Amino acid sequence: MTTGASTPTYPARPRRSRLRTFLPLGIAAWLVLEIWLLTVVAGAAGGLAVIVLLVAGFLAGSAVVKRAGRRAFRSLTETLQQQQAGGGAASRVEAGKNEGNGFLMLGGLLLMLPGVVSDVVGLVLLVPPVQKALGRYTERTFERKLREAGAGGLGDAYTQARIHRPDGKVVPGEVIRDGAPGSADEPRDERPPLGY
Repeated sequence: MTTGASTPTYPARPRRSRLRTFLPLGIAAWLVLEIWLLTVVAGAAGGLAVIVLLVAGFLAGSAVVKRAGRRAFRSLTETLQQQQAGGGAASRVEAGKNEGNGFLMLGGLLLMLPGVVSDVVGLVLLVPPVQKALGRYTERTFERKLREAGAGGLGDAYTQARIHRPDGKVVPGEVIRDGAPGSADEPRDERPPLGY
């Protein structure tokens, strides 16, 4: 029997990015590999050797993180002192000296994680030429992404906002108010406006 009512159409599910699809699988594979390597080391050298390896990795990683944190804090205080003194050119020279601090911190954190693969990657990140190469690669990638995003500020991002319909289609939208600001037509909102 037909009632004349249309059958409901369900919205198309938006596609997941590759990162969101494969990241959980990569983390699971990494954890399985770490556990397997620890059991291999325990079988070859004994359980006490694994415990010593894990404790030594944690202590070395915490020392590296502490050192990187001190370097970052020292760099920050020197930069602030130079800005107060008005020395802009000297701060640009100082910036090159602390280039690999983030990778040093990441290497220390990876050393602190229990596992053989994370320890090896953490030790590789402590090598200064590797830090410089990764720093240049990261900087080039970041600059390329900024160029692809195009010029504009946060205000442009609000004006380019899109409204998603339930069926997954994207509709460009713009809000136009008929009444003058402060008129009776304008809805009263007690919340403060969002700043640009």
